[in-house]
Amino acid sequence: MRYSVVRALRILLAAGLAGSLLVQAVMVPLLALNLKPLPAQVRFPVVIIVLLGIVTVQITMVCVWRLLTLVRRGTVFSQAAFGYVDVVTGAVATASLLAFWLAFVLAGSGLPPEMVLLVGGAGGLITGVALVVYVLRMLLAQAVARDAEAHQLQALLDEVI
Repeated sequence: MRYSVVRALRILLAAGLAGSLLVQAVMVPLLALNLKPLPAQVRFPVVIIVLLGIVTVQITMVCVWRLLTLVRRGTVFSQAAFGYVDVVTGAVATASLLAFWLAFVLAGSGLPPEMVLLVGGAGGLITGVALVVYVLRMLLAQAVARDAEAHQLQALLDEVI
């Protein structure tokens, strides 16, 4: 992968992480204030879900940053990558569950059913992203196995020569 692509993605990740920290520090408290008219059984879960959702995005960004480091070093096809990919899969799956939880909470809040369905649909789409990341993990496993096999064959060839 070209270094300019890695650099551009790192800039985007740094901006996204900084933006998410700003949202956590400023926007979430403002959201909590704006939700004051709602009953506590709706207000508190919504704020908690939003905070946890932001955390899942931050975890994903940090893991992608670490994977980019492996790419830059040329060691992405190693066992070290699996841990980061597994954490990303877990974070995205958690975000999916949070979206479904939000839909459940909003269903009892008196919002129009279309809004609840939109949030539930977003949860379904996020589940799809988690499954795509899992499939990519399986492809990584195949690539790591092929890389190990290639190194083994190269070692055998070096012995013969």
